[in-house]
Amino acid sequence: MEYRTNLNELLNFIDPAACTYTQWTSVGMALKHEGYPVSTWDDWSARDSGRYHTGECRRKWDTFNEETGDIVTGGTIYQMAIDSGWQPDRGHALEWGCEISQEKEGIVVDTNWIESKEIHEPDRWDPVQQIVDYLETLFEPAEIVGYVMQSYLDEDKHKYIPQNKGAYARTAGELIEGLKKCGGDIGAVLGDYNPEGGAWIRFNPLDGQGVGNKNVTEYRYALVESDSLDLEKQNAVIRELELPVAMLVYSGGKSIHAIVRIDATDYAEYKKRVDYLYEICAKNGLEIDTQNRNPSRLSRLPGVQRGNQKQFIIEKNLGKSSWSEWKDWIESVNDNLPDFEELSDIWDNMPELAPELISGILRKGHKMLLAGPSKAGKSFLQIELAISIAEGRPWLGHRCTQGRVLYVNLELDRASCLHRFRDIYTTSKIPPANLHNIDIWSLRGKSVPLDQLVPKLIRRAQKKNLAAVIIDPIYKVITGDENSAEQMAKFCNQFDRICAELGCAAIYCHHHSKGAQGGKKSMDRASGSGVFARDPDAQLDLIELPVSDDLRQQQIDRAICDEIIADGWAERANEKYREEWGQDDLIVASRLIPLVENNLNEWALPNFRRAIQKVRDREERKTAWQIDATLREFPGFDPINLWFEYPVHRIDDAGVLKDVKPEAEKPFWEKASEKRKQKAEERKNEKHDQFVIAYNNLAINGEPVKMQDLADALSVQGKTVGEWIRKNTYGLADEFEKYQESEGSCMYVRTRAVGAV
Repeated sequence: MEYRTNLNELLNFIDPAACTYTQWTSVGMALKHEGYPVSTWDDWSARDSGRYHTGECRRKWDTFNEETGDIVTGGTIYQMAIDSGWQPDRGHALEWGCEISQEKEGIVVDTNWIESKEIHEPDRWDPVQQIVDYLETLFEPAEIVGYVMQSYLDEDKHKYIPQNKGAYARTAGELIEGLKKCGGDIGAVLGDYNPEGGAWIRFNPLDGQGVGNKNVTEYRYALVESDSLDLEKQNAVIRELELPVAMLVYSGGKSIHAIVRIDATDYAEYKKRVDYLYEICAKNGLEIDTQNRNPSRLSRLPGVQRGNQKQFIIEKNLGKSSWSEWKDWIESVNDNLPDFEELSDIWDNMPELAPELISGILRKGHKMLLAGPSKAGKSFLQIELAISIAEGRPWLGHRCTQGRVLYVNLELDRASCLHRFRDIYTTSKIPPANLHNIDIWSLRGKSVPLDQLVPKLIRRAQKKNLAAVIIDPIYKVITGDENSAEQMAKFCNQFDRICAELGCAAIYCHHHSKGAQGGKKSMDRASGSGVFARDPDAQLDLIELPVSDDLRQQQIDRAICDEIIADGWAERANEKYREEWGQDDLIVASRLIPLVENNLNEWALPNFRRAIQKVRDREERKTAWQIDATLREFPGFDPINLWFEYPVHRIDDAGVLKDVKPEAEKPFWEKASEKRKQKAEERKNEKHDQFVIAYNNLAINGEPVKMQDLADALSVQGKTVGEWIRKNTYGLADEFEKYQESEGSCMYVRTRAVGAV
């Protein structure tokens, strides 16, 4: 598990004017290594107006080449920021693409309490055996070893450093064979060295062509070296960390060199593993010299003198036996998982359940998903919920515990979102008494994937004492394949983190899959993986109900009558309307409207008609919805039927939607049957129109129409026309007379009202 600090944030704590030239270039090298653009280095450097030169960063940037072994990582900037006063425990933004982890993860050692462990020089000093043990432990006989025996004193640094690249053409087997035959004269095999400076060796095998990273043939080991602690503390921390150390060597100076098993397959994996290794060491108080990262790095060669001290092997093969074993152990030590509990221990002392946030639906600290089709008013419903929590009012008929709520707006522009809140307050006639309980975070155009958004959200909300966080909608922040259960499980884990770290409910909104939803279970309607249905503690699913023409007209009539009575139109028309007009007159719009119009003053009539039309238009736009609940903590309840009257949802208190069922996706055979019936009806209507037109063309001045003339006009037989009329196919029986005329026994058809068809 890896994560990195945002270096842009750390640079704010580092003053370029206070940096040496080496520190300045180290910052640039670290930024390049971590994948930042040169502009980041340039912008930071420009803060030092006295030394900044345009284009200098770009020219220097192009010279940074890790292939030469000069590697500086973000850990350098991290340490420089700490040295400049930055405190990691204040919290920091995480790098994009990081995996979220707990701050204390990987901490095994408390250096304030750890007991020091002394190191001791070998009782019997045998330089040859020291070097042979080192070579046999780290190398195969056929592997080429690089080492440096020559050194010189660097006056500026006041220490001896390697004079050249050294030797890199002989195998471990050749060196071991020569040492065993040298009679104690290691110089005869390796070359003479300066006892004041000591000697060095590379801990990974080479290809014999050079000593750079590209010449390393096996990425087997990494060097852990720290001189920030005293030697005994270093020794103790390395052991407490159970580092998979192949060779632990005293450098003859201020540090211990731990050659740690990395066992990487390639350079890319080597870098990741070393970054992780150094990070764990730093977390546990072992500040690492980050210049030692590269796999071709030199380490101290045991078996030689260095001034007044000896370079020697402290111990071989300690700690965990492999990288994978050590990494698993580190992550298990601080896995943040609770211990097992015996039920008998808590049977009589059960913990209290989390308080209910939405009575009978959701507890505080739990998760809720609201799913529904596009344009169902899901955002309005969530804003209504935010207001209900803030004001401590019921939502969908369920009592809400009052508290503070954060509404994360990912879809609307800021102004539209804010106006929606005020519109809902106003339309619902809710007094805005607790606006301080609502925080709105508008991120349209600024949103990032949820795993990057959550730590930023938590950092901003930690002191808010929130009751709920509402994220609307989640399609804006989904990472990964929506249909992948594995990826969506990781995605949904972010809601758990919100709940755990903020102690509040996480409420989020998602859309339905395509197609009709009425035939599906409510928990199967949300788009994507079934994780969306299984993960939340409460799922409320919104589905539209089909409103028939008759039901629509009933609602229009009822609303018009209510409007006429409530707004005083009936009273203006007749002060004694309750006495003089019948009860049916007051509940049937077609009877009430004429009564009012006939008794209103002429000036009031246009206003009345406009008011009625406004009601009619509102009712025509109103849509019907049903909410089904799938609950983990509470028993289920009957579906909630709603009317969505922009911008609010109103419960169907009258129960007119009780028997309305959602439209289901019909089977193919049923669709085909309906299509055939529809075409048959269209043909029938077409024949009806032809019959009426032909008849009206012949029925001039009300004269009788001969059956045969009508048949000829329609290009059918006379008996066919007679059959149509006899069966009343077109509803003409009440409009026509049929009689027999004596001459030619010819059937005539005569209309009572020509053109009434």
